[in-house]
Amino acid sequence: METIPDEILRVHIRVTGRVQGVGFRAHVEYYGLQIGVTGWVRNVGQDSVETIAEGARHRIEKFVELVKQGPRASRVDEACVEYEPVTGEFNGFDVKRSV
Repeated sequence: METIPDEILRVHIRVTGRVQGVGFRAHVEYYGLQIGVTGWVRNVGQDSVETIAEGARHRIEKFVELVKQGPRASRVDEACVEYEPVTGEFNGFDVKRSV
């Protein structure tokens, strides 16, 4: 299958580890805005953060790398990355209310 460099992708990432109280959501929001993807990030439970983002393939690939890395004070134990159908529903990148 041929890959298209500017193909629009949607990624759903669930990260577990030391990801709360360390600026993880702010890190993800900052890079989402800097890279130019749309979507959101939120805390889920005690030790998890999830994010959904849409954008051009090269932007999404960079975003996934930065989410897996996390901010300096964090520790990512596991990152589950799933690609989903693009919906085009987002206008920007936001921090959503925790679940």
